[in-house]
Amino acid sequence: MTSLRVRIGILGLVLLAGSAAPASPAAAATAPSPTVEEQRLDQAVPREILQRSGFDAVPLRFTRALGTARSYAEARKVVVGQGSALWKRAVDRAQGRGPAGGDLSRDDDRPLYWARLGMSREVRTWEPSFGLSDEQRAALLGELERTSRGQSAVRYPGGDRLKRVLVTGFDPFTLDRDIRISNPSGASALALDGTVIETAEGPARVETVVFPVRWQDFTDQTVERALRPYLKKVDLFTTVSQGRVGRFDVERTNGAWRGGFPDNDNVGVTGVVPVPDPASQPQWTTTTLPYKAIVDADTGRFPVYDNTSVTEIPAGGTVPVVRADGPTAGSAARAGGGGNYLSNEIAYRVTLLRDRLGLHDVLPGGHVHTPVLEFGAGNTDPATGTVTDPGFVQNRLDIIAQVRTILVVAVEKAT
Repeated sequence: MTSLRVRIGILGLVLLAGSAAPASPAAAATAPSPTVEEQRLDQAVPREILQRSGFDAVPLRFTRALGTARSYAEARKVVVGQGSALWKRAVDRAQGRGPAGGDLSRDDDRPLYWARLGMSREVRTWEPSFGLSDEQRAALLGELERTSRGQSAVRYPGGDRLKRVLVTGFDPFTLDRDIRISNPSGASALALDGTVIETAEGPARVETVVFPVRWQDFTDQTVERALRPYLKKVDLFTTVSQGRVGRFDVERTNGAWRGGFPDNDNVGVTGVVPVPDPASQPQWTTTTLPYKAIVDADTGRFPVYDNTSVTEIPAGGTVPVVRADGPTAGSAARAGGGGNYLSNEIAYRVTLLRDRLGLHDVLPGGHVHTPVLEFGAGNTDPATGTVTDPGFVQNRLDIIAQVRTILVVAVEKAT
């Protein structure tokens, strides 16, 4: 576990440096072993998902291309090019462009997730003849993460004709509970990326990115790095994640606390959310989305709630208390409305960034939790169930459609 944290920590340091190549690489080092997350690729379900979408060819093609590299510079070019191509392929597939590649429904976010892991495992374990330092390997992994998650592909047109909307999603998670799992927030990101939604206030261009379910990446400020360049340019943002069964929630309050639930590398972290300038860090941040209008509108199949609850330690107290109507003055956060996992943390980080950029009163933004994406009746046992079924697909399509409608309402009412 200690060596895993060291490897992830190296990745984070390089991500902070952006896309620049290492200035003075250290001596070539032995390639590390695959991460816990990457090791799941060897199971039958990921292999089936990749095969039934045609994405099984992606890691193989990547491995061949990487094998032709004769220097770090050539390897970086391969990683950037193929990482970007993977994101584009996943978006195109989700939006009906090009071949489906198999019988898995186009709305499925899982091929992107598993194909990316196949590529990252190859980079992590690759031992080229020219030698690769730990710093260089971490830089390549950082480029792969950035490009294959859409973080380098955000493009808004100039002028004032279109509203600009920024949406984030997540990878699948809780994979040891059910490795078949899909994340409707990631599926929504693929379905919406680069699309134009029509609203009563005019057209709005949606750009999306997807984030990992790993505590260390958030500690290393992957969220702030990816989104800071755009917050002053957009008209509205919302982070999106999978939440409760059978309902959407607009989370009113976000808390500065990590609750320790294991991430995709089976690492759990508990404590205050680590951000720059902790001396000025608030315990709570709030949504500026038009939550009442979203809740009141008929946006789709699932009910939508204005979730005002939090868990706090009251000022002067020592025991956590659940508050139905938000935090009290001077309290310490133990869970926002969206809990104390990475969904709460991304909401906290982006709304804090909004506030620190002086945009609280002018930029609508916050967090939306989707319903849990459930498999159809008779397909709920991970050990015996199939990777997809008609009910599963319909549930995901309905969630995606409702996320889109919620964005329409948000744009109209926030203008």
